[in-house]
Amino acid sequence: MARIITFTNQKGGVGKTTLAMNFGVRLKIARARVLLVDMDPQCNLTYVMGVDAPQATIMDVLEHRAHAAQAVVRAEECDLICASPRLSVADVTFTQNGKEFLLRNALAPLLPYYDFIVLDSPPTLGVLTINILAAADGVIIPALADIFSLQGIGQLYSTIEAVRKYCNPKLKVMGIILSRHSDRLVVSRELRGAMQQTAEQIGSSLYDGVVRESVTVREAAIKRQSIFRYAWKSQQAQDYERIVAEFLYREGYANK
Repeated sequence: MARIITFTNQKGGVGKTTLAMNFGVRLKIARARVLLVDMDPQCNLTYVMGVDAPQATIMDVLEHRAHAAQAVVRAEECDLICASPRLSVADVTFTQNGKEFLLRNALAPLLPYYDFIVLDSPPTLGVLTINILAAADGVIIPALADIFSLQGIGQLYSTIEAVRKYCNPKLKVMGIILSRHSDRLVVSRELRGAMQQTAEQIGSSLYDGVVRESVTVREAAIKRQSIFRYAWKSQQAQDYERIVAEFLYREGYANK
């Protein structure tokens, strides 16, 4: 049965989408069965995965216009359920009782066919984020080593705690990953310590692995490719290798 993992933060521009994509693709390279799900109305993950005109999207699934299996696209690097700009009206579209469980119920038939389902979330809190947290087994928080990311993590954790209490008691924070990091900056090194303290305060920890600042990841996104396809020998590909290896070790998959 698949484990559902979400990359979630409240700052859309800190590498959340590229982290989710490259994380999922690397798991697939390791022979895991992986499904990516784009839950962001900006459709960034859908775009970088090279899909332009899906027959069905996650919004169609949530509105019961299509089953989840019908929305799966066999993209070149990984299976994907695409986003739709119509996700932007989810807060006014889904108002019925039980609306927080729409995604969990929709993905349930797919769980036996995948090892991991990776969700890319919107950067704002709302019914989509609540659905994501209600469906997920774990949250990985991408962050910059800056004061704004620290503030955003505190706000996000309040939401995680509420969802854990009322909707999903198994939900856990799997860790915080620093993105666009540079050890050469003194402020980055100092804030890394503050980020570790924040992680400990929410009952989690900071990943040892980081994604270093580079144009290579952005170039890969422009080419609509994973870092492993675009520049598999690059330092950034090595960064994602370490992050996925650390994830598998932390979650007990290393010896399986």
